[in-house]
Amino acid sequence: MDASDVVTPPYLAGPLSLLPFAAQLLQPSRIGDPGTGRLFARPYRSVHARLRHWRERGWITTDPHPAIYLHEYSSAGRTVRGIVGTLELGQRGTGPAMSRVLPHEGIHPAQVDELAARMGEMRLNPAPILLVHRGSPALRRLLGDISAAPPTRQFEDAGGQRHRLWAVRAPEELAAIQDEIAPSRALIADGHHRYAAYLRMQAESPGTDADSGLAMLVDHVDTPLQLHAIHRALAGVRLDRALDALTTLGVPVEFRPVAVAAAPDAATLLLTDGHRWALARLPPHPGTVVEYVHDTLLPAIERRSQRVSHHPDPEEAVSTAHRRRGTALILPAPTFEQVLEVAVAGRLLPEKATSFQPKPHLGVLMRSLNDG
Repeated sequence: MDASDVVTPPYLAGPLSLLPFAAQLLQPSRIGDPGTGRLFARPYRSVHARLRHWRERGWITTDPHPAIYLHEYSSAGRTVRGIVGTLELGQRGTGPAMSRVLPHEGIHPAQVDELAARMGEMRLNPAPILLVHRGSPALRRLLGDISAAPPTRQFEDAGGQRHRLWAVRAPEELAAIQDEIAPSRALIADGHHRYAAYLRMQAESPGTDADSGLAMLVDHVDTPLQLHAIHRALAGVRLDRALDALTTLGVPVEFRPVAVAAAPDAATLLLTDGHRWALARLPPHPGTVVEYVHDTLLPAIERRSQRVSHHPDPEEAVSTAHRRRGTALILPAPTFEQVLEVAVAGRLLPEKATSFQPKPHLGVLMRSLNDG
């Protein structure tokens, strides 16, 4: 997709609100199973019938009573806990200053249209978008009290993630949760296009189940998600050409042997063609290293038609660059504070700039658009 097609997702005014919903839950043996993705495959208009078939076979159960869910999941030694409910979408904001939900990446309108149509045909929010905020001490105490009780559901899925769920229905607990999250400002960690699709559906069908969309709110202070960099491979751009551009920009570069897995520090960019490794120590500049790469370095490289590919795995970035006679850029991971600063300022990071991990597997909590 052309970067010129990227636009800022709409802003959502406060207060931040998560509402109870009647969850649909996949059988644990089907969560984390790659084959489960076929349930949501084309044609999307058939997904509703497939869901009904799976319910008839007992592979999907529906919670008969709406709730907000405290969902704790563990993956690769890391545990994350968040509140899952339906995010109220009715109040639009005009900018980041008044928004309670803060995007940090742009969206492609065509992809938003496709996702909105897909969810409309499926009559389903198949997974929550992932939001991150700084919760209050009172909220952490409340969720700690809830999680001290036996979970409503507990299991290990087919992909090895362990899950614990607490259904919160007591009116006083629901009210207390709402009071504590209302003033929060939440950063979108995963799901920018789905968030925009939620808002598109709400604008087209106000007063329906589309007035809210499934979301999980994680407290960065309590159980933070880990931020990873997404690295770049520049096909056909020789390492010397990239280094010449850095020299023109006045950036000092040094060669040294570096292990591919080595994580650069916050102000260092690693460049390699798979044989030689160069470290570029970037000058002080506003923003993140990935912004410097896209706003300053790439325009300075003579070749104007760089093919840039994105790789969460640095070794894959190096392998791709070597195969395509290009250069890999190994980036440092931005911090949560840096990403939040970008979002609050109303800036957008380049496409595929962050990876928040771990994410919960698909199917733990789903929400029907026919059941509220």
